[in-house]
Amino acid sequence: MSAAPVALERAARFYGSTLGKKTVMAITGAILFGFTFVHMAGNMQFYLGPDVLNAYGAQLREMPAVLWGMRAVLLIAVVAHIVAAVQLWSTNREARPVGYQKLTPASSSLASRTMLYSGPMLAAFIAYHLYHFTLGPHLMHDPVTGVPMAYENVVAGFEDPLAVILYLTAMAFLGLHLYHGVWSMFQSVGWSHPKYTPRLRLFALVSTILIVLGNISIPLAVITGIYRNLPGH
Repeated sequence: MSAAPVALERAARFYGSTLGKKTVMAITGAILFGFTFVHMAGNMQFYLGPDVLNAYGAQLREMPAVLWGMRAVLLIAVVAHIVAAVQLWSTNREARPVGYQKLTPASSSLASRTMLYSGPMLAAFIAYHLYHFTLGPHLMHDPVTGVPMAYENVVAGFEDPLAVILYLTAMAFLGLHLYHGVWSMFQSVGWSHPKYTPRLRLFALVSTILIVLGNISIPLAVITGIYRNLPGH
């Protein structure tokens, strides 16, 4: 038997275990966390004015191989993350078909108890977000180059109060999902230690706060009109 089929068989066997699924969730979660942070950091260029953000958006579109490569990796990561999560949930449910008679919230955090709900909510939001800023009726394009104008589209998109409410709600779920997911992804694959777990929790808390505050600041700046008073706007 050649090496490739043997490797595939071993990988399939590993994934069939609970540890394998948790490992997939940890790896894909790390990929998605990294993208979320980089995406937020890139969006912060909104505060530097239309010229900077539009140039950033145009630059991304000038590298189609990189852009579509990233999208492919993210799509695979999202699908694998969801599939592994559903399979783990199903396994846990089969192992404990009768739920606890009394819930004891003191033993778990709000973030951990809402993971089952925040995941589907975020998946739905991603679909809406892609539509909102790639196919939405408010989108504007540069009359000369035909390239979407990132800055103007962000402003037009968040001038709608309903869009802002949906965005803020999604960010609340993102915060809960990130906080629990980031610190627990190492623990879920057995990388836990009393010395490091508190540090991981602190890292998860700080990074989640930065991402959520950075993301919600833009729609709030638009809907309140504060962005008009910033230099370069």
